[in-house]
Amino acid sequence: MATIHLEGMKFYAFHGHYPVEQEVGNEFIVDLKIETNDNKAEATDNLDDALNYQLLYNTVKAEMNQVSHLLEHLAARILQTLKVKFPSIRHAEVKISKINPPMGGEIQKVSVILSR
Repeated sequence: MATIHLEGMKFYAFHGHYPVEQEVGNEFIVDLKIETNDNKAEATDNLDDALNYQLLYNTVKAEMNQVSHLLEHLAARILQTLKVKFPSIRHAEVKISKINPPMGGEIQKVSVILSR
């Protein structure tokens, strides 16, 4: 069993409840943690037998390009899509952080963590 981390993926996207968030956009940071069986990849040293990190990133990027009102909904969508596209995933966790959210005060970020 292996744990794969993709950390600090940065995206500019238009997620948020308020219309200004969907018009102006914001910076988001996504961290992904995946548990998978990597026995075959360990033995063969062949990318075809492994969970391809680039494909994981591209999947997250595609979901980040689809607007959501809530980070919770976005996180659930990412996890669902990953599970469908990559059946070798045993467990996955995603953390989505919105940088400097418009909350009427100085806030570095707000984050949602969801795991399945």
